[in-house]
Amino acid sequence: MIRATGIRKSYGQLEVLRRVDLSVQRGEIVSITGKSGAGKSTLLHILGTLDRADAGRIAIDEQPIDQLKGKKLAAFRNAQIGFIFQFHHLLPEFSALENTCIPGFMGGRSEGKVRKEAEELLDYLGLSERLHHKPGQLSGGEQQRVAVARALITRPAVVLADEPTGNLDSGSSQELHQLILRLREDFQQTFVIVTHNKDLAALADRSLHMEDGKLSAA
Repeated sequence: MIRATGIRKSYGQLEVLRRVDLSVQRGEIVSITGKSGAGKSTLLHILGTLDRADAGRIAIDEQPIDQLKGKKLAAFRNAQIGFIFQFHHLLPEFSALENTCIPGFMGGRSEGKVRKEAEELLDYLGLSERLHHKPGQLSGGEQQRVAVARALITRPAVVLADEPTGNLDSGSSQELHQLILRLREDFQQTFVIVTHNKDLAALADRSLHMEDGKLSAA
């Protein structure tokens, strides 16, 4: 599913990633822990094609990322990679349904089909009565579930989550933990999760630790 080999990244004289290797299988949940500044988010952004490595190779679902540029790279990212962030990044002027639909619309899919799939996803996530509520009318846990729906609407090969419980209370965090497990069970969804949450890291099939720009078993 994901094969990353020899990933290196520096910012000026600061070497953030030092020949990182990572392999993730389809349907696997992999967590990455480590101190702030260790390179976790940098690696996630490179895997998600939001940033470029200085060296190394990455393939997602057998597609070499380094062969894609411009519109082709953006289209691949939209279709094959879902993102969940700590602060949701929902558009405040749009409803839960509209926020969920955005990646599908960007991919040029039929508006009616995308809306139907978004409604089904939000119903699956327990938000059927909140479809037309805007983010400001939703709890933190509900906003994060909308963000999960948005990440899944294109049926991506992998979902990359950066501190997905970092802005949630303990109850909402536990709900998200169980949701991730259910998505893997029901849809064989692949996850790579950067987190400081020990409980979330523990539920992963594999937990890796990043220190000084290097990745190892936790």
